[in-house]
Amino acid sequence: MGSAPGGGCMEVPDLTLMRRRTFLASAFLAAAGAAAAPGAPSPALSRFGACPSPRQLAWHKMQFDGFIHFGMNTFTNKEWGNGSENPNIFNPTHFDPDQMVEAMKASGMKGVILVCKHHDGFCLWPTQTTRHSVQSSRWRGGKGNVVRAISDAAGRHGMKFGVYCSPWDRNNAAYGTPAYLPIYRQQLTELLTQYGLVFEVWFDGANGGTGYYGGAWGRRTIDKRTYYDWPRIWALVRRLQPDAVIFSDAGPDVRWIGNENGMAGNPCWETFTPLTAGGQPGVPGDTDEKTALHGVRNGRFWMPPECDVSIRPGWFWHPSQNSEVKTPSQLMDLYYDSVGRGASFLLNVPPTRAGVLDAPDVASLSQLGRELRKTFRRNLAQSAVLSASSIRRRDAVRFGPRNLVDESFSTFWSANPIDTSPAVYVDFPREQQIEIISLREAITYGQRIGGIAVERWDGKSWTVLATATSIGSQRLIRLPAPVKVQRLRVRITKSEAPPALTGLGLFGPS
Repeated sequence: MGSAPGGGCMEVPDLTLMRRRTFLASAFLAAAGAAAAPGAPSPALSRFGACPSPRQLAWHKMQFDGFIHFGMNTFTNKEWGNGSENPNIFNPTHFDPDQMVEAMKASGMKGVILVCKHHDGFCLWPTQTTRHSVQSSRWRGGKGNVVRAISDAAGRHGMKFGVYCSPWDRNNAAYGTPAYLPIYRQQLTELLTQYGLVFEVWFDGANGGTGYYGGAWGRRTIDKRTYYDWPRIWALVRRLQPDAVIFSDAGPDVRWIGNENGMAGNPCWETFTPLTAGGQPGVPGDTDEKTALHGVRNGRFWMPPECDVSIRPGWFWHPSQNSEVKTPSQLMDLYYDSVGRGASFLLNVPPTRAGVLDAPDVASLSQLGRELRKTFRRNLAQSAVLSASSIRRRDAVRFGPRNLVDESFSTFWSANPIDTSPAVYVDFPREQQIEIISLREAITYGQRIGGIAVERWDGKSWTVLATATSIGSQRLIRLPAPVKVQRLRVRITKSEAPPALTGLGLFGPS
């Protein structure tokens, strides 16, 4: 779950612990920006409000990941199978996990999440829980293992690996009864213990409805809030993969953005208070989409958003959609509307029936990667003279503005608490053209900033080039057109605690 203000991770709701953390939160808020006792070493900042856990901080640094939907639906040309499919249908003739992972890495992705089991119940690994898996297919004589292959390929290419295992199973005869729950937990246990480190475990809200259910066609209705015993599942993930973040509609670690368009709201806050009893993390399928889109300023939990979208209209590969693959320009726009608003960008790229990514998808990913590298290859701010209206405790080494361009997430600029409108000044030796502005908060200490203005000195006065509210893990601002500047000011217009910026990037036309 999102960290409490003291940095502890609230694994399971506990009223005594919650009351203690409420007290700690008040103490930290009162102490934010306070000076140390005379003779004491200069302190780092106190945490403000909800703050990320170490696993969330590691996830934030990734920013852009891939999703792979592959399975029965690939061969039946459907989006949702009903569980009655013959396992022999699954037979990718030229399965190439390295081709998939290489193409995703070329786009700039840092991790890949595999749909190990979709709602039809067909498992892409030889599980002990059901025969409805690759071991019953003709692919590789029943000896194939897609999960192993993708996990190993990710490791070979320096990518992190994540899993999605649908809790809904339209093939399993026990679904909807208590007997299914240990089956599902065993499937998760296999995935989380046999395939190395997992960076993200993905859950969604599709559950209950019509299905084959072992040959008994019918409808199974479950209570999504109680049936799966989500606290027990989350505890299982924590025990088996303590460094993995858990994604679902309302946490506990990462929240859904509320749409499948790949776009975060503006503003978009990293913190969130689920609309559930007691404001606790919600179960998959249980969130308010409008609230999820923007988050909640000073929300109860650090629960940053993930923006999922497919490169095609469907989540699975369909030959009729080959002409509808998103263009590199469209993907760049989505990158700015997700990563550029403090969210993670999760782009689905579905393999073909041959078991490779299709040529139009690969071409679009390749060009996206080139555009991202070209756009952000040179930070002009690194060659500028940086100064500030004030520096916390006058400690320029620990809190000075040069920390904004050292490419470290652990160093930052912070102003003195008495500076009510602190600013960083950027002076170039000669005029430069800029088109994109990048800002990062030192989110280890919370999300503090509620407003900034980026201004250009025209020789007589300051002219506003752009404004923004939420910053968080990253804010990317695209100016309408390139602007010539020699002196620039980034002014904090609103902050509920002494601001802490860890990154400033200025990029010219690519």
